Amino acid sequence: MNTKQLAAEKAVESIEEGMIVGLGTGSTAYFAIRRIAERVKEGLSIRAVASSQHSEDLAREWGIPLVAFDEIEAIDVTIDGADEADGEANLIKGGGGALLREKILAHHSRRMIVIVDESKRVERLGAFPLPVEIVPFAENLTLRSLKELGVEPQLRMKEGVLFRTDNGNLIADCRFGSIDDAAQLERRLNLIPGVVENGLFVRMAHTVVTGYGDGRVTMQDYM
Repeated sequence: MNTKQLAAEKAVESIEEGMIVGLGTGSTAYFAIRRIAERVKEGLSIRAVASSQHSEDLAREWGIPLVAFDEIEAIDVTIDGADEADGEANLIKGGGGALLREKILAHHSRRMIVIVDESKRVERLGAFPLPVEIVPFAENLTLRSLKELGVEPQLRMKEGVLFRTDNGNLIADCRFGSIDDAAQLERRLNLIPGVVENGLFVRMAHTVVTGYGDGRVTMQDYM
């Protein structure tokens, strides 16, 4: 069992009968969705909402009951991965391109559990390029505004064409280097017209579950 799977399966233990569960997106969240599906087959009764079309498709394929967003008021727990996690519950997310939907789920969750392997734990965010979701309209002007923050944003490509999110937007990957103040950078980015959201999740994680190569799994609570 790899380190991502170790962390994912530990996190899924926190899901209780009758919960509304948020399903994350990405390679680590995949293992959580698979384990949730196994628990549903074992008799666990839950309903789920997904942060991407891909995760929704997996849930349907594996028999996890889904509920429409207009039928719920809150999410009991969301389990998702991260591209980086520091020691103060700050994250960089969006490597899978679902950062806007992931942040909506996180904001409306009573508890957000983040699952990572040890390579994703960092002292300070920034080695991983920060994804910024932007609207296609006048994207060159939005990119110019991002450049004024001292980066060279790169529009994400996939299979030779511009990557599009489930919302039809673009992703600009920005290498800020070491991020001294994640909260301030998050605010500055979201003040730029054309920026929909960015991949900084500042103190949104309630628990970070980390899998290690030696088989250990740790759970660190922040709230």
